[in-house]
Amino acid sequence: MIYKKSLDSLLKEAAETGEGTLRRTLGPGNLIALGIGAIIGAGLFVRTATAAADHAGPAVTLGFILAAIGCALAGLCYAEFASMIPIAGSAYTYSYATMGEVVAWIIGWDLVLEYAVGAATVAIAWSEYLNKLLETFGVQIPYEFCHSPFQKLTDAAGQVTAQGIINLPALFIIILLSLVLIRGTKESATVNNMIVILKVAIVILFIVIGWGYINPANHTPYIPKNVTGHFGDFGWSGIISAAGVVFFAFIGFDAVSTAAQEAKNPSKDMPIGILISLAICTVLYVLFGHVLTGVANYKEFGANGAGKEASVAYAIETYMHNYHWLSTLVTVAILAGFSSVILVMLLGQSRVFFSMSRDGLVPKIFSTVHPKFGTPYKSNIIFLIVVGAFAAFIPGDVVGDMTSIGTLFAFSLVCLGVLILRKTDPDRPRPFKTPLMPFIPILGIIVCGAMMYGLGRHNWERLIIWMIIGFVIYFTYSVKNSVIRKQHKTLFPKDPPNPTIEV
Repeated sequence: MIYKKSLDSLLKEAAETGEGTLRRTLGPGNLIALGIGAIIGAGLFVRTATAAADHAGPAVTLGFILAAIGCALAGLCYAEFASMIPIAGSAYTYSYATMGEVVAWIIGWDLVLEYAVGAATVAIAWSEYLNKLLETFGVQIPYEFCHSPFQKLTDAAGQVTAQGIINLPALFIIILLSLVLIRGTKESATVNNMIVILKVAIVILFIVIGWGYINPANHTPYIPKNVTGHFGDFGWSGIISAAGVVFFAFIGFDAVSTAAQEAKNPSKDMPIGILISLAICTVLYVLFGHVLTGVANYKEFGANGAGKEASVAYAIETYMHNYHWLSTLVTVAILAGFSSVILVMLLGQSRVFFSMSRDGLVPKIFSTVHPKFGTPYKSNIIFLIVVGAFAAFIPGDVVGDMTSIGTLFAFSLVCLGVLILRKTDPDRPRPFKTPLMPFIPILGIIVCGAMMYGLGRHNWERLIIWMIIGFVIYFTYSVKNSVIRKQHKTLFPKDPPNPTIEV
């Protein structure tokens, strides 16, 4: 039995106003800034160096291009859905209307990896750059209190000199931004807009100044040879793996679609917000990756390299001797930029569970709206605790790759959903249409699938375990409390009239 939400009921839900609904306060400028705010962050300032050191070398720029292609293909599909189904919930809502409740649950649970775990990843990177900033003023947080229990510091002889206990700075920023979100979406968007202007300006400044410090020797060879024969160890396979790693840098444009129910004119503004924010960031990313790997050799960003943490600040301080002031400015901007990413990811997560709660798939507490602020404040508090725990106790590289593979999986299902809806409901008005059907969504599935493959066996194992946990929750709670299932039992107390139920 396939239980679906009808598009008509979804659109009726979007038109509802009054107590218990989200407020429409966001225009196209807010949405573009929301997208850029979510996209430019830890992925660019942290994952770029990791992908270069471990997988692609200077060819990390080609990894960015491959990841951007996958995002653009999925983004065109997202734009079609967001224009015709302007409801909070993003891919979860779209899949409920096209592929049914089970797939919708898979997507909704999978999006926790993107938003909640993603926010934790960025919070950990925020902690690294805070330490870098404090060092400028002669202050340093003890290693034990800014790293997870699974991390340890070793000396040149391999002896352990410090063991992590808890990442307090990462926990602090999660708490602070959760309180901002509880205060209100419009206020959060205003803070985000200011941060976006600051960090885009800093990225451009680094590209312009750093261009003059590029050492051509660092770009030779541009694609390092794969000498091990293992997939992902440099060469062209390394570029594919690098694309999966830096894909984290593009996560965020789909967060725009989670705010659809708070957009003033969603059918027009959602495609603008998604596609323009993605295009702007792609150009900046390729230029940024080229400059970073040109200023410093990619090997310096490896596990034992001096530039492993706070890589951008390291490159400036080590090689751009006349611009030490830029290092401090970049670090401040990065901290602000990371804050906006965390803000948008926490917003996206609470909005996905807001929709799932309204459908009965998760408890009602997730859709309880604050009577004054109009925000799902109880949901924000719950995710403050969950995300805070991830940020405080799990290493950044683990949660980062989990985020990438979970998001790629969600993107693949969105592309599939567009194909299905074009067949099942071809006459439905579409303010924005994905071009070159069916090639765009099919290519989106293929490219996203290739990047998932490139992330390796361990991340597939984590994804499978995460999905198993999700199915346990679905069959023990969600099936019993599903609104659409209850409506069907009321209408058809006996056997179902057909294998697909749409309510």
